[in-house]
This record gives sequence, C-alpha cells and structure tokens, in this order.
Amino acid sequence: MVHNDIKTSIFQTIDALDDQLRDISLKIHDDPELGSQEHHAYKLLTSYLESQGFHVVHHAAGLETAFIAEFSNGPGRRVGFCSEYDALPGVGHGCGHNLIAISGVASAMATKRLLEENKIQGTVVLFGTPAEESTSGKITLVKSGEVNKRVDVAMMLHPFAQDGLFARMLALDTLEVEFHGKSSHAGMAPWNGINAVDAIMQGFDNIAMLRQQILPSNRMHGIITNGGQAANVIPAYASARFYARSVTRDQLKDLKLRMEDCFKAAAKATGCTYNLAWAPTGPVEDVFMNESMALYFKKQMEDQGIHYQPRSDEEQVVSGSTDMGNFSYAVPSIHPAYAIHTTATNHTREFAQAASTQVAHQDTLRASKCLSLTAAHVYLDDAFYQSVLADFKKGKPQ
Repeated sequence: MVHNDIKTSIFQTIDALDDQLRDISLKIHDDPELGSQEHHAYKLLTSYLESQGFHVVHHAAGLETAFIAEFSNGPGRRVGFCSEYDALPGVGHGCGHNLIAISGVASAMATKRLLEENKIQGTVVLFGTPAEESTSGKITLVKSGEVNKRVDVAMMLHPFAQDGLFARMLALDTLEVEFHGKSSHAGMAPWNGINAVDAIMQGFDNIAMLRQQILPSNRMHGIITNGGQAANVIPAYASARFYARSVTRDQLKDLKLRMEDCFKAAAKATGCTYNLAWAPTGPVEDVFMNESMALYFKKQMEDQGIHYQPRSDEEQVVSGSTDMGNFSYAVPSIHPAYAIHTTATNHTREFAQAASTQVAHQDTLRASKCLSLTAAHVYLDDAFYQSVLADFKKGKPQ
C-alpha cells in the first residue's frame, strides 16, 4: 500500500496547483478547437509543462498538436498519463476534454514531485493526444512506437455523468463511401442519368435493414457528406461517412465486411461505381481495462466517498469509443470514468456547460489524486506491478 507521506505529497501538490489548473481548464474550455487544430491548447500546455521542469518533445509522432512531456530521476518503472484537448464541432467541450487536459497535468505533476523527493524511482510521461474526436491521435502515437518505447503502463481519466470502471467502450472504424454515376437533366432526360444519391440512399436503407440481424451492442451510423449540387441535375457524385462500432475488435472486423456489402449492393442496384475506404490510421480499439489497476483506483475513490454500481451492472452499459483503447492493447492501461455532478450525457451543450463549473473542477482534482495514488503503487509495489503485467498478458476476456 502507498504510505501516508506519499499520499500527503500527492494531495498537497495537486491542491497547491488548484488555481493554475483551473485557469488552464477554462482557457481551453472557452476557446474550443477542433481535432489537429488545437494550437492554443497545445501552446498553453507545453509552455506550462516546460516551465515546471518537464522535457517536452514537440509535434510528437509527426502530429502538429501532439506532445510528450517527460521527467525522470533515473532507471525505474515508467508511468504515462494522457491529456486530451480537442473539442466537438457545434458543441465545444461537450466531452469535457478541458478537464481531461488538466487531469493529465495534475497527475503528472504529482508524480514528478514524488520523483523529485526520491520517494519513487523512474520516469513519468504525459502524452498530449490530439484529435480524439476525429482522427484519433493516440493511434498514431502507438503506431510510431512512442508509447511502448517510453512507458510500462498508461492511465487516463474521463468525465461522465456517472462514476464507472467497466462499462464497455466500443471498437470503432470510419468508412468513407463514394458513388460515381452520370449526370443528366432531371426533368428533360432523367433516364440518361445514373443517380449517385440513389446509391447513397439505398446504402442507408441496407444498413437500416442489417440492424435487425446484428448484435444489439453493435452500432452503425452515418451522414451524407455530399448529396448533389442542384435539384434539377441527376447527381453524378455522392458521398457519406459511416461509423461502425462493436464491443471487441474481432466483432468489428465482421461488422465492417457486412457494412461494405450494403454499399456494394447499392452500387450494383443503381449502376454506380463506388469507392470504399476505412480510416487510414486503422480502427479505434475497444478499451482493455487493466483489472489490477482499475480495482486499486476504485479503492482510492471509495476512500474519498465515491460509490460504484456492481460490476455486473456496469458491464451491461455500452458506451462510446476512445482511442485510449489503442493504448490499452499496447501497454497495461486504465480509463476510469468519473462523475462531474451533471445528468447530461457527453457530446451535448449541457455537458459542455457542466465541464466549466467549479464543482466539475473539484471532481477532476479528486479523481486525479486517486489516479496519482494508483501510479505511485505501480512504482512502489513489485507484487502489484507483476499482477498488472499478468492481467495484461492474459488478454481481454471475450
């Protein structure tokens, strides 16, 4: 177990940073930036971390707004935290990434203090991970080798309406669909045209019918990104973007093939040609929560007065998707959800408003203290660390 002097150091460090962290959070919240465009948040965070003595790798893995901040007191275990800071179009910080940003900073700073005081030995790393809501920056960081090269375990917090550990975070991939037909005058000679929008609509209908024959935990949803230019012209081009989600990455592979068939059939029926392309970075993977670290974090939160639903109930909840899943298959990882005193769901304006409140800020600091305690336990307890590795090696239960 973590000794009281470790706990005192963590709590005092984060409490002393209260005002600074609040200022960073609000500056990010009030200037919402879309994925890969988070230049203000990037500069704000990297400047602060450098001023606090971290070595910062800028534009990590070739991503303009990714960074890696590191502090070490020599050989030892290496714990990574993650900060996110991108917003949603039309919603702002409706997923509370301003809070995720400061939770990573708070946890990294508390761990750095322990390293400076030689209470633990090793390295702390803060990954600045852009574009979680769009192009999934963590996937690039994992594929570049930076994650496995720099850390032994990884941790990240996420605000929600409820506290939880074992809700199912879905694997996800993005499908870009294009249909090519033939234009013609829609009133004078429609029979000379091949309608690309018809193919899109047929694809939507096929997806809708497929929903009856898939697992209830699967998700398929999309938008039309180009639906023609004029109502009196048979559109020769149309496009759509679809998401496919499944509980596991293996289930996702099967769902993707069936979705492709929906659009291939639409092309055949309408006479269009087609292009289908999944995300070039690869899929967002489901979260493989490390049980040993998750249960230790839970105990720390319970000591702070937080109550959790039974695990069996949590595991029935199908939630969203996060590229932290890709971290979780690279190194042992946890991605706890913590409540911020709201009934609003994520990705809403109401949640964005809640993410700016003082009570949400305090909820974030409390969870960050518990995450830092979990990290300290990784550094200090050999048996615990071995159990973390054993959980990871067993693989995720299917």
